[in-house]
Amino acid sequence: MYKLPKVPQWRVLLNARRILKNPISFHEEIFEELGDIFLVKTPNGAPVIFTKNAKIIRHILQKNHSNYKKSTLQTVDLANYIGHGLLTSEGDHWLVHRRMIQPAFHKKKIIGLLHIIKQAISEELLQIKKNTTTDIYPLMGDLAFQVVAKSLFSRSDIREPMAKLQDITEVNQQMVIREMRQPYLQWWFSISGMKKRHLSYAAQGREILNTIIEERIASNQEENDLLDMLLNAKYEDGTSMPRRQLIDEVLILFTAGHETTANALSFTLYLLAKNPQVQEKLYNEIKKVTINDDNIGDVFGELTYAKACIEEAMRLYPPVYIIDRVAKENDEIEGHSFKKNSLVLLSIYELQRNEEFWEDPDSYIPERFLEMDKKDYSEYHYPFGAGPRMCVGNNFAMYEMILVLVEIFKKYEISTTIENIDINPLISLKPIKVPIYFKERIDN
Repeated sequence: MYKLPKVPQWRVLLNARRILKNPISFHEEIFEELGDIFLVKTPNGAPVIFTKNAKIIRHILQKNHSNYKKSTLQTVDLANYIGHGLLTSEGDHWLVHRRMIQPAFHKKKIIGLLHIIKQAISEELLQIKKNTTTDIYPLMGDLAFQVVAKSLFSRSDIREPMAKLQDITEVNQQMVIREMRQPYLQWWFSISGMKKRHLSYAAQGREILNTIIEERIASNQEENDLLDMLLNAKYEDGTSMPRRQLIDEVLILFTAGHETTANALSFTLYLLAKNPQVQEKLYNEIKKVTINDDNIGDVFGELTYAKACIEEAMRLYPPVYIIDRVAKENDEIEGHSFKKNSLVLLSIYELQRNEEFWEDPDSYIPERFLEMDKKDYSEYHYPFGAGPRMCVGNNFAMYEMILVLVEIFKKYEISTTIENIDINPLISLKPIKVPIYFKERIDN
């Protein structure tokens, strides 16, 4: 069907347990053997194309994006648990709501939220115990979740209901991953009651959000937070989003917004802990900057190295490590034939470590992002995706992460005893454990 190197089905079945745990190592192995594109026949017989080819990835995400859609893994399987928001919707439904929501994430709007973001970060970082070792991932997860919660709802009493929603999000993600990687067990997920149980958890999460929205509407108060912006967003006919759609969009902001940020921050802190010279250079930049409510929107231009540290971490450990697309019609790319309905998996992880595009690709070198113009690497670096479906919250996330680095490194030096970090590729790329030692910084 395709003139592509093929991975036999028996090899997929033989490695099924390994693929369920961490498919990246399997992908790396096959890319090394077969080159930058190959085809896999899954146990249910459906062919899947994997590629790390930069030109193919750019063609699908940007040049000919209109010929490609998200797969049912996202628009059906994931949507079962988090609804049809921006992440999981397609076509006109996606376009209409993207246009409605985009203004809420304009830089000027985000700057108006920065004092809320900074306060939430400061409160969460109080959990750090100086001169002790802490697994940073749970802390970054709590921090990112609270930042999204307070940016959405502007409430000081939001922690308790959000803790329940956070638990539901994490439990359901495990179920989604099982459904995605073991589609041949759908019959078992149904008859065992597993799927029904997790869908009931999702319903509980939706009710938590509905209660908060009801309370906001009943209060008749304007908070100028993200929830107000979503409540005030209008369709072309002047009507507001239906309640179900509003909840879908809020769920997407929580699920995608907090998790990818927590992952990126955890990997960034790990890499900085492993590279004390980089860390010291970062501190020298941070200590020159004073951030307060009056200038908080103006200082990011002075924190270029902080931004480079994050960009380089997201190159090595992209939260969205793989992107799926389905061809709507036949297509020809770089001499390869992509048939209608072909499922294509774009390996961002492999692309961003490709030695053809990156010098010393496995090393942490933030300076590379200061020395190159964005156009020099834009085809090989997709930390927030690319094309029309680039993450709507990319500026929000970057501001948040820079502020976290500022708050941490003005107080602490960090180190770690682990040589290599274990990864857990779920819907996004997670670290398994990130032990960081926080030494109180004492300037002489």
